[in-house]
Amino acid sequence: MTNRLSSIAGILLALTSIPLVVAHHHHSDEGHHDGQIPLDDLRQTGNKGNLLWKDKYGDDAGRRDDLFSGLMSFAHLPYTSCIKNETASFDIGILGMPFDTAVTYRPGARFGPQGIRSGSRRQTASWGYTAEWNSNPYDSTNVLDCGDVPVNPFNNTLAIDQMETAYRTVLTRTPSNKDPEKDVTKKFAMDGKEHPRIVSLGGDHTIVLPILRALNEVYGPVAVIHFDSHLDTWRNLDPDSGLDQITHGTYFYIAYTEGLIAKNSIHAGIRCKMAGVDDLNNDAEYGFRFVTADDIDAYGTAAIVKRIRDRIGDSPVYLSFDIDTIDPGLAPATGTPEVGGWTTREVKRIIRGLSGLNFVGADIVEVSPPFDHAEVTGIAAAQLIHDILEMMVTKEQPTPYPNWLELEQGGSQTDHVRDEL
Repeated sequence: MTNRLSSIAGILLALTSIPLVVAHHHHSDEGHHDGQIPLDDLRQTGNKGNLLWKDKYGDDAGRRDDLFSGLMSFAHLPYTSCIKNETASFDIGILGMPFDTAVTYRPGARFGPQGIRSGSRRQTASWGYTAEWNSNPYDSTNVLDCGDVPVNPFNNTLAIDQMETAYRTVLTRTPSNKDPEKDVTKKFAMDGKEHPRIVSLGGDHTIVLPILRALNEVYGPVAVIHFDSHLDTWRNLDPDSGLDQITHGTYFYIAYTEGLIAKNSIHAGIRCKMAGVDDLNNDAEYGFRFVTADDIDAYGTAAIVKRIRDRIGDSPVYLSFDIDTIDPGLAPATGTPEVGGWTTREVKRIIRGLSGLNFVGADIVEVSPPFDHAEVTGIAAAQLIHDILEMMVTKEQPTPYPNWLELEQGGSQTDHVRDEL
């Protein structure tokens, strides 16, 4: 019996080897005719076997590798340290703030800026058009990767001052835009000048305090659209401890006491646990109203967009986006995950609905790559940065490219406007 089984196994093994032999033979004999140049032929082509790269392939050869190779900047944008480079000129700067030493649960957001940049590797300025926006943000504005702020990881007081100083410095750089018709910030700036806008990559949410301090010097108090699962307006957690009370859960309270926030601010995506109703009462006292995560089921994205737009009005506004707004099933790499969040698609639709508001800056924070897998959180954050750029440069809610149903019904690119929300 054993010999019979061995014979059968030998026959099966021989049969499974036949396709491999045939495939190898076919490739060896006919590969040249399939358009594949044998390596020996390539080495001899045009007697260029010993030439250097530029002479053999030219300056532009190998550009397709840029998506997964080369030095990393956001969406492969031009890069400079805008803190040090006094001649840097841009309209929107991408600025990393690798700070995470004020978290209350899981650290790791110091790696967020590079995690988001890594998640943007499939994005480029030349391929920035999307059907839902019907535009490319890079066509109408000059975006520059401004590098990261050098942040001290041992002293939070020093680190917060470093971030404020860096942000203030970048705000003084010269915008590329020379067309007064495209001025965005001039009408709100107390010095009457146009200033570049900054999209910050966190870092934990504490980075917003030094950002608001720097913005206050240019614009005075600004309204805040705060996407988050948490309020972040808690008072000092232990005022008698003598410890530093600035954390990623108290920075909005500190900003309120310093007069940095306008009274028409709003949260979106709230679903956290609290000590009690007093937390909400205090939040309202500090100038916030809120939209819960469940509101999207009860009212839909259109109502949420209207709620936010009505609340902000024509004020200069700063958008802060905590990645934990998104459900942890879709964005697990964050410090304080809360289940029951919005999807990336829902968030993208809400952001599109905010186009035309007077944004003076924005951020995405709390991306903690050590807790990510397959870069799903970094990729989501990078895509939301693209939407935020579109939101900042689009003066009104976009008219998307017509969908398949509109085109089948005889529509064109110009005579049908889809209900975006």
